[in-house]
Amino acid sequence: MTDAPFRPFETHLDAENTTKIVREALSGAEDGELFLERRRSEMLVLDDGRVKTASYDAAEGFGLRAVKGEVAGYAHATEISESALKRASDTARLAIGDGGGVMAPPPKGTNTRLYTDADPIAGASFPVKLETLREIDAFARDLDPRVVQVTATIAASLQEVFILRPEGGITSDVRPMTRVNVSVIVEENGRRESGTAGGGGRVSLDGLLAPQDWQSKAREALRVALVNLEAEAAPAGVMDIVLGPGWPGILLHEAIGHGLEGDFNRKGSSAFAGLMGQQIASKGVTVLDDGTIPDRRGSITIDDEGTPSGKNVLIEDGKLVGYMQDRQNARLMGVEPTGNGRRESYAHIPMPRMTNTYMLGGDTDPGDIVADLKDGIWAVGFGGGQVDITNGKFVFSCTEAYRVKDGKVGAPVKGATLIGDGASALKHIRAIGNDMALDPGMGNCGKQGQWVPVGVGQPTMMIGGLTVGGSA
Repeated sequence: MTDAPFRPFETHLDAENTTKIVREALSGAEDGELFLERRRSEMLVLDDGRVKTASYDAAEGFGLRAVKGEVAGYAHATEISESALKRASDTARLAIGDGGGVMAPPPKGTNTRLYTDADPIAGASFPVKLETLREIDAFARDLDPRVVQVTATIAASLQEVFILRPEGGITSDVRPMTRVNVSVIVEENGRRESGTAGGGGRVSLDGLLAPQDWQSKAREALRVALVNLEAEAAPAGVMDIVLGPGWPGILLHEAIGHGLEGDFNRKGSSAFAGLMGQQIASKGVTVLDDGTIPDRRGSITIDDEGTPSGKNVLIEDGKLVGYMQDRQNARLMGVEPTGNGRRESYAHIPMPRMTNTYMLGGDTDPGDIVADLKDGIWAVGFGGGQVDITNGKFVFSCTEAYRVKDGKVGAPVKGATLIGDGASALKHIRAIGNDMALDPGMGNCGKQGQWVPVGVGQPTMMIGGLTVGGSA
């Protein structure tokens, strides 16, 4: 596989013959497409001064989908050839049965470009990347004598996709992705704690390899580690919580976002099913899913069905006004697709997925929100979490949090977990800050075994009555 641009209709397939095969395969279907993809990725990891990982992966293939009603037939292959496509068409057609469907209109086109199409892997040489990792390691160790271990990661990938519709229309997208992460472990008096910082987006590596960028990440990772070095055991009980801006929006993403995806609501399995137009959150709460933000990790020029991405309002001033839709669920629900049909790769069928999901800011000074917290937790950083879509119940672990009493920020706490449900949390939002921020570009979202890059964001906000799990 070469580094030359992916041109499947020049190197693998004849466009006219391929269109004929796809049209015949989807005869009698209501929707469907041929999705072709090539993906290349590289990752370098320096751990404790040694190269732990130096990997390069490349893969290409196609997926053919035939949709009728609630059923979708899907076949995929790593071999991009006419013979493989003909074999796949026999499998995909099983979903169509006796046919009789009317093909849905194709997606509208777009001339928008939200990110560069330059190859981020070739943007810097291997020796330059390796030397940067060594510089990160040395810099982080020099920051504080308590640093005993440093892990630095540089990752870059390029995904190239072509989507062929049965009527002959072809859309394409070239999607770069880069990320630099720094993790440190500090030790004092026999106690060890860690901190991590990182980020990136659909940008070249140039900016991320600049010293001013990775040095700020190293300082932030050290700051978090030192905070945790002083942390006390987290209290347990029901209390008010203040969430910081930016990355804490991952709680919004998991506890609320998944419940607003079209498939869960069409099937009635979401906690928000059947509530369109109703007040489901406090006044002032407006939540959007926006795949159109330039260079962001979750942004897509077109989704994986060819629909242009959108800036979609989900909750407006507390009222549920929209769901995220792919083409199949939108058609079955009698609404328009929103540009949220996403798939992990050519080997996966598309489904409604988030892009960049965030809450708009309010008009309250964030310092005033913390000052109004009588007895609770100020959660600034989050790790992993889990959510049950059917009832919205979630559990999230905090990576940086502080005890607050009578508006005064006290000691950092360790081991705090936030427990609640999305529907109740939305109604107990008591204050919204004016400091809305997006995350630094490090999110991945899992759904039904598929992973896609996403973004999150929110302002500082107070939520009343969450359960805090701790050990104190």
